[in-house]
Formats: sequence, structure tokens, C-alpha cells
Amino acid sequence: MNQRFIQLNKQNFGYYLKKSFKAKNIRLTVNHKGELSATLPFFMSVGALETFMVSKKGWIIDKIQQAKQQKVGLLRQGNRKDYLKYKHRAYNFVLDRLQYYNRFYKFRFNRISIRNQRTRWGSCSGKRNLNFNYRIVFLPNKCADYLIVHELCHLKQMNHSLKFWQLVAKTIPDYPMIRKKFRSF
Repeated sequence: MNQRFIQLNKQNFGYYLKKSFKAKNIRLTVNHKGELSATLPFFMSVGALETFMVSKKGWIIDKIQQAKQQKVGLLRQGNRKDYLKYKHRAYNFVLDRLQYYNRFYKFRFNRISIRNQRTRWGSCSGKRNLNFNYRIVFLPNKCADYLIVHELCHLKQMNHSLKFWQLVAKTIPDYPMIRKKFRSF
């Protein structure tokens, strides 16, 4: 990755550029430190990327400001000792809630993993494995349930389309409110 700069709203912003053979679309991310990264499909030019970034300048500036103002929350705390201490508890909690919610969905999944991740609460792999951050046990119950249902629904819809959100709403009808809560963690 090499560092480049772009001017947005008369301010210079640094970003890290990564070209990828696997990428099909441009991907912009802002990490917890407020650092901007861009993944660019190998066949696209840097000019196309920067045109895209200008069109997304509001989003970029907002995300960088949010990251810099954000308190150190649940997702960024913890160490290996805490992970080992709470991993088993998190696994049992997730398994119990997955079994409860899957009575409504009846989706097939393979493995459940509990991880010590700094940037994700959960994920669903193409191999139908469900992964959760061990810190899920520290979330309010409604938030933890939303997270579990969110990943469970990715077994049917591997995207965030309208169909996906309709699946989530089947058991978590107030999911928009809960999603907003996650921004404070």
C-alpha cells in the first residue's frame, strides 16, 4: 500500500491505496484511527478512484471525523487474557441465542467461532460459518440479539439488500433503532 493525497472541500486528506486483482469495485474504508484506505480494482485508474472519492467526499469527511471523535468503546478494549476468560461464555451465549432465533429461520450453518477482533462484531463466511466477537457478552441483550440475527440472515442473503433487512425484521422489527445504538459502542 502506498500513501497518496486528495483534496476534498479545500482540505488535503491522506489515504492508502491498494490495487487488487480480486476487487471488482472500489472500496473505501476509514479505520478507528480515522485513516482512509482505498482498494482499487487492478483494471481501474487512480483518476477514476479520485473522481469516485470526490463524489463521496461527504461520507469520507463524516467517517474520518466520527472516528477521531469516537470514544474507545467496547470493540477496541480487551486483550488476550480477557478473550480467554470470556470466550467460552460468549460461545455458550451465542449458541443459545442462535438456536432460539433459528427456530424462526431454519437456516443451516456449519461452525461457530468466537474471536478477538478489533474492528468487527461478527461475520458470516461463504462456507456458512458464523463468527462473533467475544465482547458480544458485554452488549445489551437487544444489541446482542440483533447482531446474532444479522449474521444468521447472511446465511440466506450475503448482502445488505432490502430482502436481507426484511429477513432481519422478521424477528427484530426495531432493528433500525438498534443499529443506531451500535455507533455508540
